[in-house]
Amino acid sequence: MTGRVPPLEIVSSGSGDRGGGDSLVATRTQVARAWESFATGEDIEHGVRPEILASWYRCRDQYEVDPALHVAPGAPGCNDHRLDNDVIFARLGGLGALAGREVEFDGGVVAVTDGAGRVLGSWGDPSARKRAEMSNLAPWSSWSEQCTGTNGMGTSFEVSGPVTVTGPEHWCEGFHQWACAGISIRDVVTGAPVASINISRWNAPMSERVPEWLAQAAASVEQEIYRRALSEAKSVLADFNGEASRDGGAVMAIDRGGNVVAANHAAATLLRLAEDSPVVGGVVEPANRWQPDIPEFAEVVRWATNRALERPQWTGHARLAVCPGEDPIPVTLRPVVAANHVVGMFCAFGQQEGEPYESSAPSAAVSLPRRVIGIRNDRLVLLAPSEIRYAEADRNIVWLGTDRGRIQAATRGLDNVEELLTPHGFRRVHRRFVANLRRVAELERGVKGELVLITDPRSHELVPVSRRHAPEIRRLLGV
Repeated sequence: MTGRVPPLEIVSSGSGDRGGGDSLVATRTQVARAWESFATGEDIEHGVRPEILASWYRCRDQYEVDPALHVAPGAPGCNDHRLDNDVIFARLGGLGALAGREVEFDGGVVAVTDGAGRVLGSWGDPSARKRAEMSNLAPWSSWSEQCTGTNGMGTSFEVSGPVTVTGPEHWCEGFHQWACAGISIRDVVTGAPVASINISRWNAPMSERVPEWLAQAAASVEQEIYRRALSEAKSVLADFNGEASRDGGAVMAIDRGGNVVAANHAAATLLRLAEDSPVVGGVVEPANRWQPDIPEFAEVVRWATNRALERPQWTGHARLAVCPGEDPIPVTLRPVVAANHVVGMFCAFGQQEGEPYESSAPSAAVSLPRRVIGIRNDRLVLLAPSEIRYAEADRNIVWLGTDRGRIQAATRGLDNVEELLTPHGFRRVHRRFVANLRRVAELERGVKGELVLITDPRSHELVPVSRRHAPEIRRLLGV
């Protein structure tokens, strides 16, 4: 794995910048002044890179991280990462140790974390590591944005690709003389971060080549995750073939992320899948799996997976509105286990066995950002919810249709954007769309009977409503 990653160079070309020069704060006075204003409660729109300003908003308004923090808090003592990720951590640790030797004479520190931002190990220059430990950049400290503000490790969980944080771009004042760069390693099945790798320097800038190195390092580790995903899918398919031959009803198999790997013809008919859908024959490639547009399905899968991790022989059931416009039906879920790890679920429609699923009560009101934050070019855009007509998912990236044009949301994941917008009259209308029902001007019927919302008659902007969501949207719109 590490053979495919080039040597790591953290010193800028021709800079001779191995510490001892002016502080990073002094060379970035504009950012430092912006930080001072923002940390005291002012809102700013430029002067800071958009991904950094978006992080500041999260830290100040959502996570309420103390900007005067000088030491990262300790991480919880429990070890809750998936046991089958140990091979990932071993590979990442080997890469971190190798990189640590390469930066040892340039004042660098390399650290790796788990998916919660908990440091698992650090390597590099002994004096730099000693200084880092004064800020608790050491094993079993927590460097997520929620705990420690804007930093290479924590912020990498919130953005795509490598992220650099230099000097006063850090949210916490105690880290303003550090430069760091990090990247998250993500599970190809769930999209969730499972680890990160970060490089830091004290009082000196980072080479512009570091982000490229991080991207290649992450790709080399994610190859192992991809291979594991293929192996897991083969185990799920084998289990499905055995169960489907014994069960005459509608059955399907899903991966750990709730994506359908295989479904028999009865299930395909029930779910309104095309006859030539790849999942009818079974798919191994993660990109070809199908994501069901069934209300509460994702929550039920998370509940079942958590139960199965505690007891692999567990079985449970839920009632789900599988067919649009029809009453919910029971669905029994049973974990698929391979090598003592839960790798997926077997779902049998019309059956009711094991522990019942109970919907959680509506959560209490959450402290939300005062504005919805978007990114356009090199600028952060602060949007009132009323300016947004819809949100559209493109994998983990979310695009906002607004009165100021099409703008990328700073928050990743349509579920997270939906959570921010729901209190302002937005509703999920499709697995890829959330719409502002207060901005719906006209309705149309699609060619297959589905509903289409028109939020801007001047441009004839169309937002599709899936058949599953159509009855609820009609009710809310009073039509």
